[in-house]
Amino acid sequence: MNDSIILHAESLIKTYQSNKNKLEVLKSISLDISAKKISVIVGASGAGKSTLLHLLGGLDRPDSGSVFFNDENIFKLNDDKLAKFRNKNAGFVFQFHHLLPEFTAVENVAIPLMINGKSLNDSLSHGKELINLVGLSDRSDHKPAELSGGEQQRVAVARALANDPSIIFADEPTGNLDSANSESINKIIVDLRDKLGKTFVIVTHNLELMKLADEVFEMKDGNCLRK
Repeated sequence: MNDSIILHAESLIKTYQSNKNKLEVLKSISLDISAKKISVIVGASGAGKSTLLHLLGGLDRPDSGSVFFNDENIFKLNDDKLAKFRNKNAGFVFQFHHLLPEFTAVENVAIPLMINGKSLNDSLSHGKELINLVGLSDRSDHKPAELSGGEQQRVAVARALANDPSIIFADEPTGNLDSANSESINKIIVDLRDKLGKTFVIVTHNLELMKLADEVFEMKDGNCLRK
């Protein structure tokens, strides 16, 4: 695989059964994701954007096809090994932050680190660094209910960074935010690319984020083409 290509998808097919009908959502999609770039996936609602993102991140399996990360086909892994792959190599940010309400911001960020075997103290220490990185140093001990929607999403971004993933997958990360908070999240994404060399694959309708992207893929009629 080319050094600049971090992820290669080949002939991905995914269908869903609806009553007696089969709906082919992805029709043999192949694409390359460049390292240290922001790649966005756009398209109409129901075009299969989230389905593709979930396959690229190993959250779901295709009917057929492959996703290669560093020359390894992740779908050759059993479920346990695939879960370990995700925990080590992938970070995820969704439209709704999915923070655990009983834990503080820094604790939410620390949880993936503890799952990965780090001590409580080390996890909280690194969690604090990541909370600072997304500009929430004064909110680290607040619980999600005490944070605004934009702040909660910034915590979700920090949590996605916890295990220093190679790729961050984001599904409409600004879809639930107003324009000011969307702009804040967009700036963090660009800063993480520029300063830390992070790779992003993002499903979005956000026109400003599309303008900031290095590569844009459009989903239409079960196909995905570079724009």
